[in-house]
Amino acid sequence: MMANVFDVAKYILQRTGKISTWKLQKLCYYSQAWTLAWTGKPLFEEEFEAWRNGPVCRELFARHKGEYAVDESIVSDADIDALSDDEKDSINVVLDTYGNKEPYELRAMSHEESPWKNARRGLGDFDYSTEIITKTAMSNYYGDL
Repeated sequence: MMANVFDVAKYILQRTGKISTWKLQKLCYYSQAWTLAWTGKPLFEEEFEAWRNGPVCRELFARHKGEYAVDESIVSDADIDALSDDEKDSINVVLDTYGNKEPYELRAMSHEESPWKNARRGLGDFDYSTEIITKTAMSNYYGDL
């Protein structure tokens, strides 16, 4: 059985403590992207959309809408045991690499990378978008780094 974005969010929040919702979204995104690059398989099925402020998973957004910072209580029903040890290791590498960055830094990084940029092609900086950042685009881009 595959984990879901809430399982990943709970694992991240257990490791980081309370963080901004922007940062949580980007850490989940990078966890998905790098797992795809390293294994060729998704960490979870939920998709990311190319929102103005970077990649956002709509299902996770629904849990934290209106909040600035969150802790694991928003995903109290999630199960980190749904994650394999290898998946947790991948998330840990992402947290070691990106976890010390400020939310605005993660936003800026995602805006420089082709999966987000390509999904927003033709849109202005402030345009609304529900365009999916495909798992294939993430796998190809991060796998080539």
